[in-house]
Amino acid sequence: MTLHRCTTWQPGLDYGGVAREWFFLLSHEILNPMYCLFEYAAQDNYTLQINANSSVNPEHLRLFRFIGRIMGMAVYHGKFIDRGFTMAFYKQFLGKKLELKDLRSVDAEYYNSLKWILDNDIDELCMGQTFTASTEEFGEVRDVELKPGGAEIDVTDANKHEFVKLACDWRLTRGTKDQFEAIKKGFADILDINALSVFDERELDMLLIGLAEFDVKDWEKNTIYRSYTKSSKQIVWFWEIVREISNEKRARLLQFVTGSCRLPVGGFGELMGSNGPQLFCIEKLLDAKMLPRSHTCFNRLDLPAYKTKDDLREKLTIAIEETEGFGLE
Repeated sequence: MTLHRCTTWQPGLDYGGVAREWFFLLSHEILNPMYCLFEYAAQDNYTLQINANSSVNPEHLRLFRFIGRIMGMAVYHGKFIDRGFTMAFYKQFLGKKLELKDLRSVDAEYYNSLKWILDNDIDELCMGQTFTASTEEFGEVRDVELKPGGAEIDVTDANKHEFVKLACDWRLTRGTKDQFEAIKKGFADILDINALSVFDERELDMLLIGLAEFDVKDWEKNTIYRSYTKSSKQIVWFWEIVREISNEKRARLLQFVTGSCRLPVGGFGELMGSNGPQLFCIEKLLDAKMLPRSHTCFNRLDLPAYKTKDDLREKLTIAIEETEGFGLE
């Protein structure tokens, strides 16, 4: 299966880096919650779940199928997408049953409410809870029956386990069956979903988005140098800066150099380049007036021999925060 990329805005000679960046930039855009196809799982949880109101876009099912194809292509070509989904999303994708514990990371308040119902005797409390749940659509709150006639069925100690299961399933899927099936159909256009059965939900997450945390010791250990040595002052400054900056800026640096802000499961030692395994590389440039530049197909950073650490920090920051795209070598 060959991947063809045509852009009208910028030429790129692809030895691997362009493809990595293409997948990253495309997925960054199409998974943006601004388009109402997806939403953040919670106010403090930036993993994605399908937006139940995605039908505001009449083409939403076609777009979800397209997204499924992008996911399949990314897996097939060993590339990463920009954003991750909830563990519940991955469990559904793998055909696994959802459990109450899956709700904890998505909606802690609702999880605690359902857990309290299970852990306490409720018959004497007159809670007034029926087999319904509340949902909001474009600012309007309405009740949804969790089973036929649910609005007329009170939750009791005798049926609370059924209620919690239905409420949990609803909260984790709530009206997104068609969208989810469209994603699976798009993925199946590229790969047999059954091939994913060897993975659990966390492994599938890593397969799609790689590792998000960066071990700087592992990074430094698996870096090679050209015209620099480990003891060169610019290299010492570079690693001091990498340790000082936030994890987000480390991700930006990695994307600038490799075309992806994610790592393979094996960490920096398993970075891939145009001809297979290719370690992170820093090469010396003599012209200290230049900004650092990258060659994503070769995981190489061209680092000018700056005179001071502050100058290196300033120029590196400009390079990783104000540049995007790829170039020719």
